[in-house]
Amino acid sequence: MSRNTSDKRLMVAKTYKLYIGGKFPRTESGRTFEARSPSGELLANLCRASRKDLREAVVVARKAFSDWSSRSGYNRGQILYRIAEMMEGRAEQMVNEICSQGVPATKSRKEVETAIERFVHYAGWADKYAQVHSSVNPVTSSHFNFSVPEAMGIVGIVAPNEPSILGLSTLLAPALAGGNVTIALVSETHPLAPATFAEILHSSDVPSGVVNILTGFRKELLHDLSTHMDVNAILAADLSPKERKLTEENSALNLKRVVHLPSKAVSATNHPGLSPILSLQETKTTWHPIGT
Repeated sequence: MSRNTSDKRLMVAKTYKLYIGGKFPRTESGRTFEARSPSGELLANLCRASRKDLREAVVVARKAFSDWSSRSGYNRGQILYRIAEMMEGRAEQMVNEICSQGVPATKSRKEVETAIERFVHYAGWADKYAQVHSSVNPVTSSHFNFSVPEAMGIVGIVAPNEPSILGLSTLLAPALAGGNVTIALVSETHPLAPATFAEILHSSDVPSGVVNILTGFRKELLHDLSTHMDVNAILAADLSPKERKLTEENSALNLKRVVHLPSKAVSATNHPGLSPILSLQETKTTWHPIGT
């Protein structure tokens, strides 16, 4: 009986898991979906997050909020810069992952480079935005009155399908710089680089629960994210008119703030500036009596 000496072998496709609470659990539903190349080649399997997965992510995010929001802006900036360092080390991998799903090599490389720069940009702002946008307010009574920006809490990130890693970075970095914790619904058409980004976060200095990444289908998760009563804001890009209407109507249930960034702001190589940080802040005003 002759032995098959063919060089062909069965490829073992990687299965990317969810990233919740600093761990990589499989979805409780057991469901997966496939990432394929334009030619139909199987690239990887990814967990298809469920409503229960999202709820568990909210629980761990809430537990992480107190510690993260109370850290100094300088410390948060250090951690964001560390994310950029780790992304730099795996940049080539992310470029290849984006290319494998049909994006030209030059465009893929520019996307990854700009995504890294987003974290460096907001790392620099983390300990400065409060100084720039705090104020001492004139009052007629014998009080010292001042206002400072304060993190809102849990922010639901709805990243665009393209650009996948740049879109995620543009939404995530300012939310973290401002002391918020996040639950991110990442690209469902180009999920490989965002799934790798979860592994990057795991090996960086980000505390568990501060960033939670869910792969899956937006149509299944957006309703539950926007109706969850313990989510304080939604930061999204590339929503269809129907999705945007749904999000805004559902968010009214607990007065969530909904911020929608236009596609141009997400994909531009120049930085969006302070606006995304400040859009996820509350203003805290303190009255302190003075005099006798």
